[in-house]
Amino acid sequence: MAQKTENTSSTTLKALRVLEEVARFARPVTKAEVVEHTGFDLSTAYRLLMTLVEAGYIIRDEQTKRFRLSYKVVTLSRNLIADNEISEMIHKTLKKISDATGESVSLSMLDGNESVLVQQVKGTQLVNVNYQIGDRSVLHCTSIGKVLLAFQDIRVFDHYTAHELEKYASNTITNREDLARELQVIRSQGYAFDDHELNDSMRCVAVPVFESGGIVTRGISISGPDSRFTIDKLNELKIPMQEAARELSGYLGGLPWPAKK
Repeated sequence: MAQKTENTSSTTLKALRVLEEVARFARPVTKAEVVEHTGFDLSTAYRLLMTLVEAGYIIRDEQTKRFRLSYKVVTLSRNLIADNEISEMIHKTLKKISDATGESVSLSMLDGNESVLVQQVKGTQLVNVNYQIGDRSVLHCTSIGKVLLAFQDIRVFDHYTAHELEKYASNTITNREDLARELQVIRSQGYAFDDHELNDSMRCVAVPVFESGGIVTRGISISGPDSRFTIDKLNELKIPMQEAARELSGYLGGLPWPAKK
């Protein structure tokens, strides 16, 4: 949970933490589960839950006494995910890559110290990694996270690495200097791999999408089981990904990245 500062409300931060906890589950949750996962005492958790019910963001089942999100949350984000020209162009780009590779292709955006998956086109492969819209990932040990972090201002990197880099798998980068060197390579080559960095049974590849002024807030990624996703496979996948990302970058007014072969 975010830390309270002079200009923030601790109660509001706690309420948002409760809302996020309810949203984390695909099923209705009990107040005891909210207490367990937030660390709040029972009376505080219940008061915050009922406040969110009163505001219309959470629904309480009067029979089971469990809580779930309401569709008012969707209303909040409708302008963010609206079907406009940019989202249509992104969808065409993802579909182009998916048609060329047979893989599920995702577009994620930088959101603070995480990436969030906002668009996806499913592929034809039966065995894949099942990510969903809204899933969030850390930056230092995912291909999409490293691609997004690589093209940010140094202050973003400094802020991210001010805290310990958690180890998730055998090849997770946990050293600030090692991560800096990795990001330098990514900036040079225009793509990133995740080779057993988030999960020891998975590999991924990601490419950046550039906007006007060289800004990178979006990236495209493909993930899969390491039984299919060898390093050679990642090198094969990155070619149509870079080509499609160059077209999308041009549409957004960004400098197209040269496809590396």
